Amino acid sequence: MAEREHEHVRVAVIGSGFGGLGAAVRLRRQGITDFVVLERAGSVGGTWRDNSYPGCACDVPSHLYSFSFAPNPEWPRNFSGQPHIRAYLERVTDTFGLRPHLRFDSEVRSLRWNGEELHWEVETAKGALTADVVVSATGPLSDPKVPDVPGLDSFPGKVFHSACWDHDYDLRGKRVAMIGTGASAIQIVPSIQPTVDRLTLFQRTPAWVLPRADRRISGLERWLHTRVPATRVARRGLLWGIREMQVSAFTKRPNELGLIEGLAKGHMKRAVKDPALRAKLTPDYRIGCKRILLSNTYYPALTQPNVDVVASGLKEIRGNVLVASDGTETEADAIVFGTGFHVTDMPIAHRVTGANGTTLAEEWKDGMESLRGASAAGFPNFLTIIGPNTGLGNSSMILMIESQLNYLVDYLRQLDVLGGKRKVALNARPSAVHAWTRGIQRRMERTVWTTGGCDSWYLDANGRNTTAWPGTTAEFRKLTREVDLAEYEVLRLPAPRTGERAGHAAKAVA
Repeated sequence: MAEREHEHVRVAVIGSGFGGLGAAVRLRRQGITDFVVLERAGSVGGTWRDNSYPGCACDVPSHLYSFSFAPNPEWPRNFSGQPHIRAYLERVTDTFGLRPHLRFDSEVRSLRWNGEELHWEVETAKGALTADVVVSATGPLSDPKVPDVPGLDSFPGKVFHSACWDHDYDLRGKRVAMIGTGASAIQIVPSIQPTVDRLTLFQRTPAWVLPRADRRISGLERWLHTRVPATRVARRGLLWGIREMQVSAFTKRPNELGLIEGLAKGHMKRAVKDPALRAKLTPDYRIGCKRILLSNTYYPALTQPNVDVVASGLKEIRGNVLVASDGTETEADAIVFGTGFHVTDMPIAHRVTGANGTTLAEEWKDGMESLRGASAAGFPNFLTIIGPNTGLGNSSMILMIESQLNYLVDYLRQLDVLGGKRKVALNARPSAVHAWTRGIQRRMERTVWTTGGCDSWYLDANGRNTTAWPGTTAEFRKLTREVDLAEYEVLRLPAPRTGERAGHAAKAVA
């Protein structure tokens, strides 16, 4: 029986969040229509689809947290909520005609490089296909992390992660345990506190919290941004410029952040009058070492009579009793984990097998690294959006995504120029990847993320920061404007001899 032929596309994009949809838009604008977007869920949105917990909103101003090529003059607030951001992504999908390219319920189960044919073999929940180029836009905040707490399996109540909120479970009148004090927790706590019977916050490490300068954007402002686009551009430019000026304090002069710490302490003191509670909530590390959080309602919620703060991590669970590391015992009907995501150990890496027969996870066992945040050695024609060391601590990730989309477009252009009518692939040279990584790690030594005295999700198991970018977004855009072919080896299929078919082992050409 003849082997069934699989569908073949030029580009397969994984994920339909900001990174995946942005890649799809740029492909279409370059005249490339032979691509698919593989999405494991039933709709677009990525993390803004999955995270629908009470109070979910962005901590980056709306006019900066949107594509430059798809401005939205109708943002309702300075910091828009999850429903508005998800609606924006749905609108981008329709405006740029992306629906025909979307493959929903098509979780990628495996990716394997075929060196004889110079393409990727893709297995999804809906079947198989092959692709010349794969763009992984799964994002670092896509797979929730739940700690392995002894006794969790025997807890008789309700358990869920903030990214998998169970809207069918009514928390009203319940005793709820909130595990974690990160960006999700500080939004959830004030949202559920008024309706629950008792709320216990398990705090392993307190966070630095600054006021949130949020307000409704007036109708006049929205009218101006629609009728006079220059006002919208100026607003975005101002927001961007302010954040660019902050970068040096995070990356070169962390001691300058002491003034910001004073503002955060003043913010806490105004809301929390109890000295004992303030002591629990005051961090012992430099502000900025962990992500700075923004909230006007978090501290007031913690002072309410139905809220307890346990300044210790969760150690074990005995029936419906949660036991903290300091011995504190708390009864609960429901547990909500706000414990983050698999950022430095992305699950997709276990599903990608490269040219050497090893998975990306195996290659990254000592830490993630890739050339310009995009290309890993040994994985030809495989590009990552929001890859290693592309994260930000103070600005919009959309800026970084758009820079990587520039790199993607030039990457495809280079393949066209090099290949002509023959198929080619680009494989990042190990020396180039290592040189790029060493440069970043040298710069990381001076940053607040390394010197600030905290253990954050920016760090991997070896204590190395493989997540954040130690520079400005303008610098990153300059460094990813085009592909430097000296950093790659070119793989070509040899021209078939008379009577032979193409499909031999690829040769590396300097």
